Amino acid sequence: MANKTILVTGGAGYIGSHVVKLLGERGEKIVVLDDLSTGNEDAVLFGELVVGKTGDMDLVDKLVKEHDIDTVIHFAAHTIVPESVENPLKYYANNTCSTRNLLQVCQDNDIKHFIFSSTAATYGIPDNDGKACNENLPTAPINAYGMSKLMSEAMLTDLSHACPLKHVILRYFNVAGSDPDGRIGQSTKEATLLIKVAAEVALGKRDQLYVFGTDYPTPDGTGVRDYIHVSDLASAHLSSLDYLRAGGESTLMNCGYGHGFSVREVIDAVNSVHGSPIKVIEKPRRAGDPPSLIAAVDKIHDTLDWTPQFDDLDKIVETSLNWEKVLLTREHNKTDS
Repeated sequence: MANKTILVTGGAGYIGSHVVKLLGERGEKIVVLDDLSTGNEDAVLFGELVVGKTGDMDLVDKLVKEHDIDTVIHFAAHTIVPESVENPLKYYANNTCSTRNLLQVCQDNDIKHFIFSSTAATYGIPDNDGKACNENLPTAPINAYGMSKLMSEAMLTDLSHACPLKHVILRYFNVAGSDPDGRIGQSTKEATLLIKVAAEVALGKRDQLYVFGTDYPTPDGTGVRDYIHVSDLASAHLSSLDYLRAGGESTLMNCGYGHGFSVREVIDAVNSVHGSPIKVIEKPRRAGDPPSLIAAVDKIHDTLDWTPQFDDLDKIVETSLNWEKVLLTREHNKTDS
């Protein structure tokens, strides 16, 4: 029997668009719902794009009924941590309240499968002596972004106990890189992700890269993070979908590589791949940045049929730099026209 349609919320955004690309290449039927506040219409390579809000219950209900949707992959969210500290209600409104409305429509329409984009920010500053974070670690978010996601996790988990909906929650660690084909990538203005920013500095889009904290208890004094290539993260969503379709039970898993790189190691990789050093300015630590944040990944490998293909820092950096070159070319073409 042919699979039904998948609704991808936030499918015009950075991670969502990579998942839509893989779904489309596999021949899945897709509807993308995105308000284009941070997403880009050009990034939706497959399926129908509907411009609208995830929290618009009437719209989502209409889409579910018209397209015979039985699966939701939910990305749509605000994701900038400093902004969530300055404007927490914006994050609770969009990330938590809109998810609540989306889940109501799922319950009303007997949606079978739900895959949720969550974050390692739910762990806050882990009290685990720098060891990898496993899924049983206590959650203690220190900002509205992490808390808004944790509240959504709780709603989804509770709903799955109350109705037949089965879910996979993926807690992302540090997402980086871009589509190796060069067709899509991270296009967010004023991005805050380290490798994206470093690539922008390398290509002259920014003047310098700020390093916040050089006195952490890590091998070189800078923060260590688990960087996962966006295409591997995207493939984990397809593996999660296959898992649910095969009758898998609701579960929550970290999504990373299980090892980390320091900020200095990332800068060295950018310098090496780019061929010349970028300008770096060292600053004091930011409040709330843990020294190390690395995913324990035993559970995801034990649960899913998922084998990362891009677990290589130079490859991650290379695809990031290549995407920035694509964006520069597009900007020049617009100017010339």
